[in-house]
Amino acid sequence: MDKSKSYYFIALLPPKDIQNYANEVKQYFADKYNSRHAQKSPPHITLQPPFQWSNADELILESKLREFASVREAIPITLLNFAAFSPHVIYIDVVKFPQLMTLQAELMVYVESNLGIIDKAGKSREFAPHMTVAFKDLTKQNFKAAWSEFEKREIHFEFTAENLTLLQHDGTKWDIKSEFPFI
Repeated sequence: MDKSKSYYFIALLPPKDIQNYANEVKQYFADKYNSRHAQKSPPHITLQPPFQWSNADELILESKLREFASVREAIPITLLNFAAFSPHVIYIDVVKFPQLMTLQAELMVYVESNLGIIDKAGKSREFAPHMTVAFKDLTKQNFKAAWSEFEKREIHFEFTAENLTLLQHDGTKWDIKSEFPFI
């Protein structure tokens, strides 16, 4: 990998109590279904998927994200039950409130026009907000078993997303790099 660049993504993170719950679910998947990949990042709702950015221009990236967040209001988030992208991903479902959908769409336009960051895949599919608890290394067989266990499990959390969060990959896992408060 080019050492002059890092991988980043932009997300909304829930409060610590919800992160703790999601991390317990991730640990359950690791223990029971041998799916550990979701443990490489804090629980989050991805708004801008991973992209490469020059380390030398990190301050520009942070400045632009601060600018974006500073003129947007905090938004309500509701997490409701579990859902899946068959055959490898199980996640906590996120209600598609208009404020969330608008925030994500505006962020995509903003990072493309101000930073040249383009999510090609995102241009061809609708934003599906979610909080992943198992993916990638969840085998098809384990997916079937886990999904039969989780598809009817009910959860309900509500919180207000007050920050935009920039995460950076350290070569092994994703770490919180910066947070940018909404107004």
